[in-house]
Amino acid sequence: MKVKKLIILISASVTLLVLSAFASLAFGSRNVGLKEVIGTLFHLSSTSFESLVVRERIPRTVFSIIAGASLGVSGALMQAITRNPIADPSILGVNTGASLFVVSGIAFFHVNSASQYIWFALAGAAVTAVFVYRIGSMGYGGATPIKLALAGAATSAALSSLVSAVILPRTEVMNAFRFWQVGSVSGATWEGILSVSPFLVAGLIIGILSASALNALALGDDVATGLGVNTGLVRIAGALAGVLLCGATTALAGPIGFVGLMIPHTMRLICGPNMRYIVPMSAVGGAILLTVSDIIGRFIGYPGELEAGIITAFFGAPILILIAMRVKVRSL
Repeated sequence: MKVKKLIILISASVTLLVLSAFASLAFGSRNVGLKEVIGTLFHLSSTSFESLVVRERIPRTVFSIIAGASLGVSGALMQAITRNPIADPSILGVNTGASLFVVSGIAFFHVNSASQYIWFALAGAAVTAVFVYRIGSMGYGGATPIKLALAGAATSAALSSLVSAVILPRTEVMNAFRFWQVGSVSGATWEGILSVSPFLVAGLIIGILSASALNALALGDDVATGLGVNTGLVRIAGALAGVLLCGATTALAGPIGFVGLMIPHTMRLICGPNMRYIVPMSAVGGAILLTVSDIIGRFIGYPGELEAGIITAFFGAPILILIAMRVKVRSL
């Protein structure tokens, strides 16, 4: 990518991210003016009603940015390591696996906080990712995109039925789970953000450091090995980063789908196939998409709100159909 184009892209992305963050702080059931938002950010001790509203929205906005970035990078990594253009935590069933483990924790181990959810979500995401990849790798041809997508869809359906089997006989579990499973950033707190941040930071760092090796992996295992790349280690590192990002985000926000599908595709069209650009730009794009989706949900559901997971699914489903219609499902 040319330097001039890269500078323009970064400038535009950062500008959109800043504008979406300000909009997230300003709009809701009670709108706040830009002057009050800026004043509150520079004077957090202010006791005016508008300042209180803005301060309540800050954790939500921060988590929207972090969660969107994590899901965007997770999708980019999963598409790269599987060479599957429709790979995504929701498509491959990883979100559903995390959901099953979390609801099992609520039902059988009485977990009730983000710091407890995260261990169950990470375990569920990891087990499901390994299971889907193993199933998709069986038979002739190895892990082809179509086999992985089918394995993910079948696994997701089976796990969803298990989730229902766990929660339906237990009213208290259903009440605790029903809002979480939609996918929302509205319940974010500083405590929850701090509990998942180490996992998200680790996943982002591993993902960025793996970008160059993933470029070699796109050329095929034989070529990558000839270039001195340990393909097995690269896949493990990419999968670990994806599981950390997806699992930690799901633990706090619930299973938010399609962000990891839409954003890497968009960035691949803009930036080209270089993962050194796609990974960081997917982080920025995911942050923008989830933050804007949260804002749209507030407008559509006014005076209440629609959860961000509903909005991303509303936009993501047509894009998935468009990909299926216009792009051959082949290796990247």
